[in-house]
Amino acid sequence: MTLFEPERHEGLAAPRWDEAAARRAIGAIVRDTEERFSPRELWPAHPLDYERAPPGEPYTGLYFGAAGVIFALDVLARRGFAQSTACFAKVVAELEERNRRELEAGGWGRESYLAGRSGVLLTRYRVAPSHEVEDQLAEAIAANTHHPTLELMWGAPGTMHAALEMHDSTGEERWAELYRSGTRALAASLEQRVDRALWIQEIWRRRLAMLGAAHGYAGNAGAIVRGLALLPRSERSEWIERIVATVRATAISEGSLVNWPPNQAPPGRQDPKRLVQWCHGAPGFVTSLASLADRRLDETLLAAGELVWLAGPLRNGAGLCHGTAGNGYVFLKLFERTRDARWLERARAFAMHAIAQSEAHAARYAMRRYSLYTGDPGLAIYLLRCIEGAAGWPGLDPEQ
Repeated sequence: MTLFEPERHEGLAAPRWDEAAARRAIGAIVRDTEERFSPRELWPAHPLDYERAPPGEPYTGLYFGAAGVIFALDVLARRGFAQSTACFAKVVAELEERNRRELEAGGWGRESYLAGRSGVLLTRYRVAPSHEVEDQLAEAIAANTHHPTLELMWGAPGTMHAALEMHDSTGEERWAELYRSGTRALAASLEQRVDRALWIQEIWRRRLAMLGAAHGYAGNAGAIVRGLALLPRSERSEWIERIVATVRATAISEGSLVNWPPNQAPPGRQDPKRLVQWCHGAPGFVTSLASLADRRLDETLLAAGELVWLAGPLRNGAGLCHGTAGNGYVFLKLFERTRDARWLERARAFAMHAIAQSEAHAARYAMRRYSLYTGDPGLAIYLLRCIEGAAGWPGLDPEQ
């Protein structure tokens, strides 16, 4: 098997699905997260989220900062699993300036969604909506439309999600137009290569045609697919044809299984890694594109789902970006697409395994991992979705 690296995965050792256990796990995560909050320190950074020493200032963004933790608590509060996030109103109002200081050393990504201002402002709007915050968020999204990274973390695809979140919330046309501006910018930056059209990411001082959800094709396509109904019919059809063709052309297959490499490069220069996690590989393709109602993708997406199941839970832990919960979302997405109960059963099996991973990590590090994308709050949302039999990814899918 050359489609994944077995050493990155572990055998599925989960008890039978137990909804009561899932609810207890959500409750334990929420209680601990609420108790560990400090108005000054926010939440402590986990050793797995930094390389050498703890950051001098707490992380603030959606990906693994305070905005993401509050966003997760807000999702859970709306389902009765957490206290109202109104108590964070003052703190979240101060996050924008703290986020600016966090990002200024790098000199870029200021307005971005998963790391920067747009994600902070969207979280603030969820906690304490106001016209002032709406206007600031619209300004941030517009300023990010032509960001050169051309990917989800820093670029327009991320802030397009912020626009779509606001359109879902308010129904106002300005948010639809901000989304459409993003799609036009992405269309203009596509590079056609015979049977595929790709974006070249300018990131980490390199130019790469990346394919995964966090930094590449799948994440960009997912942002477009989410708002297709807001596009003129002709543009909608063009995007669907491009996406279907490129997804199928870039897939690598072995028997009845499918994966995607981290990037698209000439032979001999491709990244040899075969990752199976949300940020790179099959999971991100399925979670980004399973809502595209085009039957031509059925075989490819189902084959990707079978690969994720065969590979098994990730050793990294329980989180969304490169953990077991993120891979488990593949099965929720395929359940939503097919209504085949087998996929929901698989999602719930991964959920039970992820609970055990989370508890083991909490004991090992004497703390939980306070992060939407890499830690326990993201896992809590995944457990909630498994209880509901729903597939909404926080901040990248319509609120369910």
